[in-house]
Amino acid sequence: MFGLIVFFGFFILLIVWGVMIRNNIVRYLNATQRSWAEVANFELQKVKTLDHLEKTLAQYTHFEKSTLEKVTELRQQIMNLNLHHTDTSHLQHIEQLNQELIRNLNLVVENYPELKADSLYSQMMQEIQEQNENVSAAISIFNRNVEAFNNQIEVFPNNMINTMTLSKKPIRPFRDPIINQSYSYRPNF
Repeated sequence: MFGLIVFFGFFILLIVWGVMIRNNIVRYLNATQRSWAEVANFELQKVKTLDHLEKTLAQYTHFEKSTLEKVTELRQQIMNLNLHHTDTSHLQHIEQLNQELIRNLNLVVENYPELKADSLYSQMMQEIQEQNENVSAAISIFNRNVEAFNNQIEVFPNNMINTMTLSKKPIRPFRDPIINQSYSYRPNF
């Protein structure tokens, strides 16, 4: 009788332990999804500023058409960002378009000094800079959450519990290919 109680007690502890591991995996997945939504939200906040920027830039009749098209393309790509599905490759594309736009705007300001003097333009450029900083911070938080989630589903015995109950796959962290190209050091992972 005592052996049967010990066996059932051990079995119940094993089930509770498995449920706790599963719940931790779900918590880390939820944190990762929340941080992805924050990245997407900060990107979407740029759309309002880009709309205003587009209107301001259109007022300059000699303004390069390609820069105006880049503003429109960036805004459209941000609007297409999926809030419910983590798509770091699309985010990489958006960040690349954003960097190209900033470079173009800096060149245009050199060609049109009256644009630089426009206070609305200066305010919008400051807003875009702040939004880019918010996106960078949100991406850092997202990558930390991805690392924690991936660790939760890949370490033993969590990987067994994940396979038996949730079957979640590791999430790819965001990597900026432009920044990676400028570093010659590559760790030997």
